[in-house]
Amino acid sequence: MYKKILVPLDGSELAESALEHVRAVIQGLPVDKVVLLQVIESPFRAGFAHGYLSAEHVRLAEEQLEADARKYLNKVAGNLRKDGIPAETELVVDGEPAAKILESVKKNNIDLIIMNTHGKSAISRWVFGSVADRVVHHSPVPILMVVARGFRSS
Repeated sequence: MYKKILVPLDGSELAESALEHVRAVIQGLPVDKVVLLQVIESPFRAGFAHGYLSAEHVRLAEEQLEADARKYLNKVAGNLRKDGIPAETELVVDGEPAAKILESVKKNNIDLIIMNTHGKSAISRWVFGSVADRVVHHSPVPILMVVARGFRSS
């Protein structure tokens, strides 16, 4: 039923809580691949550092952000592969996360998205709107929304 699954991650433990659901969903299913996607929104391109940092400092900081994200994705993918899950990584440098998630769905012919309702940017959710909400309203494929422990109302 679900051959290709997309899991958007932002580097937080909250987002990673979706991975336990990936493991549960794929038990007994012949899954071709699980794509781990991270979208980096550079604060430097948004102009926050304008006038305070040199172009070279901005370039070096952005390179470090990208290197850290690649290392993180490779670590998570490696852990999934150890469990026999065919994991791949996709890193998008700069872009609006919801739009990039939806682009990845088309590009990778994704059948299911498994994502968390909260990530590391709880304050930005209030300011910019929820990435998860935008994905839910525009996704052409089913979505399993995971509520992380600690965010459930009792």
